[in-house]
Amino acid sequence: MKKAARLAAAAMALVLFTACQGISKNPAAQSAYQRIQTLLVNLQTYKSEATVEYKSNKGSNTYETLQKCKITGEYRVEVTGPDKVAGNITLSDGKTIYQFNTKIQGKLAVATKESQERSEIFLTSFVKNYLQSQDTSVAAAKVEGDPCTVLEATVPGSHPYLATEKLWVDNQTFKPIKLIIYDPQGSERIIVTYKTFDYNVQLEETEFKA
Repeated sequence: MKKAARLAAAAMALVLFTACQGISKNPAAQSAYQRIQTLLVNLQTYKSEATVEYKSNKGSNTYETLQKCKITGEYRVEVTGPDKVAGNITLSDGKTIYQFNTKIQGKLAVATKESQERSEIFLTSFVKNYLQSQDTSVAAAKVEGDPCTVLEATVPGSHPYLATEKLWVDNQTFKPIKLIIYDPQGSERIIVTYKTFDYNVQLEETEFKA
């Protein structure tokens, strides 16, 4: 674990060195980015209430979710809205993925396959992609007037609709604001908007078991 942490820190240090060339020379912006990259490289778990919007040429679908994730691959995502799909839960213990609905009496968990449309909505996936990307960038921006840092990474693989992604992080709270994944043409395909976010919370192993 310590060796993995050192490797991750070294990778993030390299990203910091190259990416800072793309951020303004504003000391406050650089200081915020350094704090943000420290939080991301040390991310082990998180809990978040987040809105997830999937967009296609035919329209969009939006879901309210409660996400609990570990950097080691375990996750639990519960759909809390809209009402017609509320109670649907997908969880992974790191090996097998299960789906079930808490509203169904005598809960039946069904094993399913992983998909990038689902796995890429997690901040843990962004962190891994950012550390491994050949092409990364960092920029300063504002969201509703508040300064933030924007990190960009490449989504691995050759998915036809998921190619690059950007993460907006608040420079005051150091918490993520939104994550947008784009297709090869630069169109938005998945938008994750964070309502609440807590770094490195304690998560029980039972939460990732069907």
